[in-house]
Amino acid sequence: MPSLKDIRRKISSTKNTQQITKAMKMVSAAKLRRAQQAIVAARPYAYKIHSVISRLASGGEFSHPLLTDSKEASRVLLVVLTSDRGLCGAFNGNIIKFADRYYKENKEKYKAVDFIFVGRKANEYFKKRGVTIVETITNLVNEIKFSMALELSQKIMKDYTEGSYDKIILVYNEFKSAISQKVIAEQILPVAPMTRAEAATASENDIKESSDSELAGDYIFEPAPNVILESMVPKHFAIQVYRAMLESIASEHGARMSAMDGATRNAGQMIRKLTLTYNKLRQAAITKELMEIVSGAEALK
Repeated sequence: MPSLKDIRRKISSTKNTQQITKAMKMVSAAKLRRAQQAIVAARPYAYKIHSVISRLASGGEFSHPLLTDSKEASRVLLVVLTSDRGLCGAFNGNIIKFADRYYKENKEKYKAVDFIFVGRKANEYFKKRGVTIVETITNLVNEIKFSMALELSQKIMKDYTEGSYDKIILVYNEFKSAISQKVIAEQILPVAPMTRAEAATASENDIKESSDSELAGDYIFEPAPNVILESMVPKHFAIQVYRAMLESIASEHGARMSAMDGATRNAGQMIRKLTLTYNKLRQAAITKELMEIVSGAEALK
């Protein structure tokens, strides 16, 4: 049975922990608002350019090295986005479990399944498991800039065009709300043709009356299509990488805010239970002392 002093010490330390988790929740909430504004602003452009490029790929009339290739993939690169820090619930665990499961299921199917990690947590997990790590990028939260996404996208595009990899898959948490994130595995290279479901999500009004054969749409090009594609496809790829980074950052702040909110509530419950236990033990001690006093007084009579 713990002493009253031990319980007082535990109550005090739990209150200190509660103050820390409450402060972390408030900080994450402030960062989440900024991250949410950034992703909401970036999504329309990213979805629209994805819609245009995917429709061109589905038409089959134009060629570009980054558009869908008919050859069978043998070397795959997974770009996995996690966080540098913990205390964000299942945010990192869900991504790591998905990437680990994909690797185990496909390492015999492909000649190589390599990794690029954006975030320290995934690197710490996989470096002990003998996988090939091409690069690790850290400090994403403090340096989220388009230039970082552009640099990463250029490296990946170079590896793809040189034939180092046949397929590039981006694995990240898509931000739904402060309490909801969804693990997404998105093939970004080669650019896959847009399905009707994706097209409906990206530009529902544009295809309400179109058939599958008309999904590519009609475009008037000036200058020549290949010149436009040469400029647009790398930009499309860079903006998709940037959007995934923004999605991951917003999801991380949302997950951390929810985790700290839960930790604060749990600390409050623990404080109440410890206080109740403390009062019971204190009352028992007082009752025991009173009984000893009364017994002593009776013995003197």
